[in-house]
Amino acid sequence: MRWWDIDPVLGLEKALFPEDAWSRGMFWSELAHSRGPEATRRYLVAEDGDGRLVGYAGLASSGDLADVQTIAVAREHWGTGLGARLLTELLRAATDFDCAEVLLECRIDNVRAQKLYERFGFEAIGFRRGYYQPGNVDALVMRLTTAADSGSAVGANSEQGTEING
Repeated sequence: MRWWDIDPVLGLEKALFPEDAWSRGMFWSELAHSRGPEATRRYLVAEDGDGRLVGYAGLASSGDLADVQTIAVAREHWGTGLGARLLTELLRAATDFDCAEVLLECRIDNVRAQKLYERFGFEAIGFRRGYYQPGNVDALVMRLTTAADSGSAVGANSEQGTEING
């Protein structure tokens, strides 16, 4: 993701998360930490064959811990594997950052996302009451611990059809 992706990202963000959408400033702040030798963030966009933004994702790292900040896929691309491809790229980034654990928060009512994360080996470890505001929706906290012998947080994923750009 680059600065010129922010406007289309905000459009998709507001369509998918109307109550708790991120602001322009939040995305700018994250992108400020995504380039250079001291980068601690990895943000991606996915575009369809016409160059239209249809998904995005972001990861933050600190030490040996990574946190999935966001994953979003346009509704017309649900069920296509795009969410899994974005998550795969985030987990590769966690591996590149030498992270041993990856955490995330997921709306308690977002069963679709929870099932995706469980397929990748994430396990529920707790709740954050009222985490998503202003709707006062609880978050399920999930964790993936990398395999000690592999040094990797992700396996290969060969699905095709949508281009993912960092």
